[in-house]
Amino acid sequence: MKKQIFKVTVIAGALDIIAACVQSYISKGVTPDMVLKYVASGLFGKDAYSGGAAYLLIGLIIHFFIAFACTVTYFFVYPKIKVLHRSILLSSLFIAVIAWFIPSRIIVPISKIQAQPFNLIKATIATAILYFSIGLPIAFFTKYFYKSRKES
Repeated sequence: MKKQIFKVTVIAGALDIIAACVQSYISKGVTPDMVLKYVASGLFGKDAYSGGAAYLLIGLIIHFFIAFACTVTYFFVYPKIKVLHRSILLSSLFIAVIAWFIPSRIIVPISKIQAQPFNLIKATIATAILYFSIGLPIAFFTKYFYKSRKES
């Protein structure tokens, strides 16, 4: 199970950071380094924006830690909540909503990042990105993992 969780974390985390960088660049012209510094600013505040490669690495580590937390949580919840077995698409939506809600509504307000007021359009875009980059890979690979264990 550890290998599968690691693999899914890498896939989902990579897809999500790529999607976040592309979306930020297209919508606001924000470069990938600034996306990672934004993540690091949750711990270090505005100092992260003037820092170098260390802040980029810390931002990336934080990002993958969040992907890991989503993956591990879903892997352990999946066998206990039978409704998650019904549909990968609905499970992906469940994961995406949770993956958006916890960081944006709980973690960011208690971090050093200046919290933004709720914006339905931004929340919808972020949740859609999370649906495809985090939700689908986690739901798909988790279902596949437990199905293959059942068959053996």
